[in-house]
Amino acid sequence: MLVVPAVLSAGCGIGSTGPVRAGGPASGLREPGSANHYAQLYFVSPQGVQAVTREVDTPATPQQALDLLLKGPDAAERARGLITEVPPIHGRLIARAADGAVDLHLPVPVSHMSGGGLGLSQIICTAANARVADGKQPPDVDVRVYEEGYDTPWTVRCNAAGNVIPVPEPAPSERTAR
Repeated sequence: MLVVPAVLSAGCGIGSTGPVRAGGPASGLREPGSANHYAQLYFVSPQGVQAVTREVDTPATPQQALDLLLKGPDAAERARGLITEVPPIHGRLIARAADGAVDLHLPVPVSHMSGGGLGLSQIICTAANARVADGKQPPDVDVRVYEEGYDTPWTVRCNAAGNVIPVPEPAPSERTAR
């Protein structure tokens, strides 16, 4: 019977040395109660337009998201084969959230933008997926595109696959009178 107390008193081999320093403090985790914020940007892969997320300090407005897009893919995104087809834009690209939609002002007509439609899709989908007032979420966010030299905007949405879809004009019976 004395064998059991002797085995139990031997313990499991852990000494009583106390805490031992083993590297720096823990990192990578946010403080409790803090939130992660991300901007969703659209770049081009061999499969087409592809969404990527980048961590940002505060929820990104459409303008902040476009400013990140215009800087192009970062090193990790380039390593994954992502590129940008957004052409050099001479003038300021402006995006503002307005009434659950985004007003996108292009400094040039679309017909003067080189690179085809992929760059324009990147711009529209990035603007549509930024923080918009009224709690609307893609694909329900209208993007009203204003081109330099034209009075009337055209309206599109970005679907989950990163495709730009025209928003049909409401039927005459659905329009509201002013």
